[in-house]
Amino acid sequence: MTTDPRGKFSPETIAWKIHSDPAMAIGGIRALLQQALHPDAMDGVAKNSNFREDAWGRLQRTGDYVSTITFGSRDEADALAARVRKIHTSLGLDNPHLLLWVHMSMVDSFLDVAVRSGLSLTPEQQDQYVAEMVVFAEAVGISANEVPASVAQMQEYFLNISPELSASDDAKRAALFLTIPPLPTAVRIATPAAPAWASLALLAASSLPAWAKSLYGTPTFPGQNFATEISLKAIRKTLGVIPDAILAPPVYKAAQERWGLALAK
Repeated sequence: MTTDPRGKFSPETIAWKIHSDPAMAIGGIRALLQQALHPDAMDGVAKNSNFREDAWGRLQRTGDYVSTITFGSRDEADALAARVRKIHTSLGLDNPHLLLWVHMSMVDSFLDVAVRSGLSLTPEQQDQYVAEMVVFAEAVGISANEVPASVAQMQEYFLNISPELSASDDAKRAALFLTIPPLPTAVRIATPAAPAWASLALLAASSLPAWAKSLYGTPTFPGQNFATEISLKAIRKTLGVIPDAILAPPVYKAAQERWGLALAK
């Protein structure tokens, strides 16, 4: 993290490394599936958004938020965080306990999927990532001293909150819409978008931790974790060959220029 006006995260941070990696395509979907397992948090989403009709859109908005906080200038990141806090307050979604659940599910998903997809991170770097992500928690109004700042603290957090978790009907419906989102007829019939998306969503679901899959009632077969990791690595490798000019969001390209990385290539 920095106090540099160019951004809250510099290119040397682990957050920059993970959030610019192709594995985020799976991590983002898994984060939504995992977040849905707190009934109170899911109830708030169901009552205050069109998630059922626009699961894809919610994923896109989540991705835009993560990208802006990570790669945007400090002013851009602060402005967006303030806007999100205002929306949360107006909708009554500013409960720090539930916001922390959403935050920790996101951090766990991004980190776990990145590592299992083949991104090389030492245990110290994994701890560093969790610590860096406290900035994200603070951005939505959570006190820093309430936020796990290491992998061990994160694991303890999930153990302590487990009695509150379950797969509500809303969570199951959310999982269904994430896997099979409504698409325009022309897109569904004339393009491979639907099966491609379903494959990513099913892989994200397969990457969930055992306790989460158990809550969803998803069976775990012998060797499934190994097969999931092979698939994660394959998807990351495939997406990794797509040039940044096509795959990377504009805010990331602007960050590369702002930090002088574009010139260094």
